[in-house]
Amino acid sequence: MAVFAPWADQPPLRRLFIRNMILDANIGVFPHEQGVSQRIRVSVSFGVDDRTDLEIGADDLSRTVSYEQVVVLVRQIVAEGHVRLVETLAERIAAGVLADNRVKVVRVRIEKLDVFEEIEAVGVEIERRSTAT
Repeated sequence: MAVFAPWADQPPLRRLFIRNMILDANIGVFPHEQGVSQRIRVSVSFGVDDRTDLEIGADDLSRTVSYEQVVVLVRQIVAEGHVRLVETLAERIAAGVLADNRVKVVRVRIEKLDVFEEIEAVGVEIERRSTAT
């Protein structure tokens, strides 16, 4: 379920994404969450400039941001150690993605999967925009 409306930026943006990356993370504020890992699901979507004056653009990776770069970044941030809040983890990932100046906007969703027996997931979704002009 998408919470946010589509991006309405001008010029138009190309939306890239990684969806439903499952990782073990050391995360949580409660005593029973300390020293153990929990399964999380991470989804990241990000907007980069998109040229609309071409019917088909150059078939070259240099015109976009590599998905692998974002996957490696997410793995690295999650592996850095214990984080208390899913919000903090989402903010760190968003900041890492926005460090690439080609990225104009990023949305990060972090879901904790095994918190409540009767609920598939709990978590947060954030959106951050580049401050570069």
